[in-house]
Amino acid sequence: MLELLGVAQGREVEPEDFLSYVYGILAQPAFTLRFARELETRELRIPLTRDAALFEQVRGLGARLLWLHTYGERFIPEEHTRGRIPPGTAKCTKAVPGDGESYPETFRYDSATRTLHVGTGEFAPVAPSIYEFEVSGLKVVQSWLKYRMRRGAGRKSSSLDDIRPERWTSRFDTELLDLLWVLEATVEGYPEQERLLDAVIESDCFRADELPPVPSEMRRAPRERRSGAHELDLNG
Repeated sequence: MLELLGVAQGREVEPEDFLSYVYGILAQPAFTLRFARELETRELRIPLTRDAALFEQVRGLGARLLWLHTYGERFIPEEHTRGRIPPGTAKCTKAVPGDGESYPETFRYDSATRTLHVGTGEFAPVAPSIYEFEVSGLKVVQSWLKYRMRRGAGRKSSSLDDIRPERWTSRFDTELLDLLWVLEATVEGYPEQERLLDAVIESDCFRADELPPVPSEMRRAPRERRSGAHELDLNG
């Protein structure tokens, strides 16, 4: 399939190029809204354009999203440093106290002032679309905060889950800001993603019967690897 795409694009298409293209198409609410009915009854369909310039635009946008969503660890643009993402508009306007007694137990959001309150600390401006951002029903910012409150969140599977941070650290501030900045940049790119999705669908796309068949062995889920009861499998 990559060879077929390469002929259409006039260059060699690497697996990373295809991944970026697919991410640029799928990682947006416009795709889900447009194909909501089909997604309930069919397998996922990806429109593959023959237009080389259009393919490159989607690929570039998808690569940027992958860079953001891996916190700068993958698909790093040449002008950026690994592990660094561009700062957004949100700032820590009032520090969360770092002593144990002031460890936040709750958080809340004020949509009127666009302020996220974490204990007695404050982060602003935070748009409602960022605070309510969700993936498959999971509200990302709210979930992140719930797990870092004094009592934590989620199910407990062992006594190790009782090991909790004893205070709010400056690292938590940095990680929360990074998350807010990633979501800001993600939402900011949605209009362009939707425009490109419309352009791809209206363009000359490959038909399913033009693509090479997928071998049956590649359709099966990979076999789970099990290590011995007393053996730590460092290779995963």
